[in-house]
Amino acid sequence: MNKSSLDCILITGASGGLGAELAQSYAMSGRTLLLWGRDRTRLESVATRCRAAGAEVRVRQLDLTDISAAIAAVEDEDDTGAITLALLVAGTGEVRASGDVVEDAAQVARLGLVNYVAPAAMAAVLARRMAHRRKGGIVLVGSAAAFHSLPFATGYAGSKAGLLRFGDALRLSVRKHGVRVTVVSPGFINTAAERGNIGPRPFQVEPTDAAARIAAAAERGVRHAIFPWPFRVLRWFDRMLPSTWRDRLLLALTPRER
Repeated sequence: MNKSSLDCILITGASGGLGAELAQSYAMSGRTLLLWGRDRTRLESVATRCRAAGAEVRVRQLDLTDISAAIAAVEDEDDTGAITLALLVAGTGEVRASGDVVEDAAQVARLGLVNYVAPAAMAAVLARRMAHRRKGGIVLVGSAAAFHSLPFATGYAGSKAGLLRFGDALRLSVRKHGVRVTVVSPGFINTAAERGNIGPRPFQVEPTDAAARIAAAAERGVRHAIFPWPFRVLRWFDRMLPSTWRDRLLLALTPRER
């Protein structure tokens, strides 16, 4: 799906660093951008820059833990004008709090809703509608954390793993109907949210670079995009290691408390 052929694009998480970069990369005359985010002030700032580039922009402030509202909002947007590409970027990257042995149950529930349930439900709505139109693209932004059993981020890793499996299954179910589904599993991205987490961030990429890679993967219809390349190696390494060695390594990588 060529970028120039897209005329209505939904981007969730558009008030965050990565979502904002994606919005600006797609902004051009003749295109409608549907920008969703949690922070109204940042969302309006991104919208202003996109309008300056010639795009028509509609913004929506929404809490993705309200699944019914998220589904209704997707249906409303698509009824107003058929969405040709959906980039479901919104997510939360909370890890275990300092001093805790296990993450708080409410935190795990929130991670599951925002990182998996909401994007999966919205993707299902859009995939059904796009399949009826026999065209469209969906991009689910996950994380390389989906490949690893991170003891300090069980909710985060688990929610991203669920999104990865869902996305691949959805891809197979709608492929013959002209709908393309891409799952993106990036490593560390230099955003304000990411900088708030403890621990090292090896092979970190800038949001502009990450946005360009995601847009390229969407355009090519890539099944699963993993970047930067060391995370593809780490995924293979995790699979090949004996389980006892892998467990020791993952425990050793757990960030020390500040």
